[in-house]
Amino acid sequence: MAKPRTTPEPAHREVERVQTGVRMEKRILLVLKALAGAHDLSLGDLLEGIVLHAFEGKPAFGADSLAKIAQLREVYGLDLQASDSHLLTEAKRRPAR
Repeated sequence: MAKPRTTPEPAHREVERVQTGVRMEKRILLVLKALAGAHDLSLGDLLEGIVLHAFEGKPAFGADSLAKIAQLREVYGLDLQASDSHLLTEAKRRPAR
């Protein structure tokens, strides 16, 4: 016989979401979108989770997700590391013809 659940289900929290026009490095975005899809999440839901974990100093990903991220980094050629985060500069855009 199964034991009854002793911890209650967490209550859903209602939030107000806003549309944002954030710019980010193309390959990072490709990896994030693919990871969100692999977890059946929207990109926004994935980013919210990552940020909430970061705000508490907690890792956002377990071993399985980190392995998936490593695969996606290879697929999309993402060679940037955390140490690069404050060194990124915008590539100069070519004029439209």
